[in-house]
Amino acid sequence: MPPAAFAAWVRRIDDDKAAPLLTDWSWWRRGDQCPPAGDWHVWMLLAGRGFGKTRTGAEWIRGYAETHPGARIALVAASLHEGRQVMIEGESGLLAIAPDHDRPDYESSLRRLSWANGAVATLYSAAEPESLRGPEHSAAWCDEIAKWPQGEAAWDNLMLTMRIGDNPRVVATTTPRGVPLVRRLIDEKGVETTGGSTRSNNHNLSPQWLATMDRLYGGTRLGRQELGGELLEDVEGALWTRALVERCRVDADAVGKPVRVVIGVDPPATANGDACGIVVAAQLRDGRLAVVEDASVENPPPAMWAQAVAAAAARWCAERVVAESNMGGEMVEGTLRHADLTLPVVPVHASVGKGRRAEPVAIAYERGEVVHAGVFGSLEDQLCGLQVGGGYAGPGRSPDRADACVWALAALLDGLKKGREPGVRRI
Repeated sequence: MPPAAFAAWVRRIDDDKAAPLLTDWSWWRRGDQCPPAGDWHVWMLLAGRGFGKTRTGAEWIRGYAETHPGARIALVAASLHEGRQVMIEGESGLLAIAPDHDRPDYESSLRRLSWANGAVATLYSAAEPESLRGPEHSAAWCDEIAKWPQGEAAWDNLMLTMRIGDNPRVVATTTPRGVPLVRRLIDEKGVETTGGSTRSNNHNLSPQWLATMDRLYGGTRLGRQELGGELLEDVEGALWTRALVERCRVDADAVGKPVRVVIGVDPPATANGDACGIVVAAQLRDGRLAVVEDASVENPPPAMWAQAVAAAAARWCAERVVAESNMGGEMVEGTLRHADLTLPVVPVHASVGKGRRAEPVAIAYERGEVVHAGVFGSLEDQLCGLQVGGGYAGPGRSPDRADACVWALAALLDGLKKGREPGVRRI
């Protein structure tokens, strides 16, 4: 409902009709906070901070307790303190969301919540997996499983207690991190995984805070994980890791005027094929190399990607355009020259695999010789998918952007090795 329409509806409804809605979660919840359909055993909700994970987990437990008299429920947190502060006493915890007529009794010394119908929820710490030996449960809510200190041990002990009731179920809510337990559950039978970002709940969050988070962390690994709710994992045998890319990141305004610019191009094999990778790299005055722009174009016809290359070359006064010519041969160079006759095009032929070409460039990153002047999410995802030995396990069918980046940086590295002085392009 649009805000104006909602405000008008609120003015019309009387108190007697409004009161029940205040605690009716099925009325307030968003679609991405609904349990998945089907016969699942575990629902894992991976979402960004502020999404409403705690409220979702607490409401699911409340609904289960109210409809299952005598139920035995486990509440498992990273520590007893966090469980009490967040899951039970927090602003979105079980005590806060309960209606006055059905609020559970909380016995803090026993770590226990008791409902009038006989349902009981007991709090456990994942830091003490052995505490889950002995009891048995029909439902459980596990909060922030990605930060559990003994994740897999605590989870396994909990699963052994899920043995009563017709259909024992577990809800696990967490900000995604590539820890062993989360990776294991994603592939486990009977586990349904849903997700969402911080922005999904923007009507309940401070606009100023959202703007600040976007400015500070938008597009970064931390932002994509903690705000976007993405599970970012390092590929086995990857030439680039997420941590390496973050370590090489600098502010775009801090690099200054470059002394030499090269553009790498990985053209699409067909007119309606993959993206055209177009990456601008520069040699800085302090001797480092910098990726300064990802100008890649998705599924372009030849004229479009050639014009995109020409525009990038004009913006940066590029000294050279290095374009892979394996698939197109002279056609690639001809297409580029047709877009701009003065374009300094150097066709290159890939005689070794992508991994072999990329290895010297990856080593330059490790040595701190290359920086990213800004955030280039799609390019960085592809770089982190290139593997030692030539494999690729990143997004998409082909690492177009990563290949273009490697061509550009390799040309600059080659110039540094030869002691080449910066050139001047005649306009």
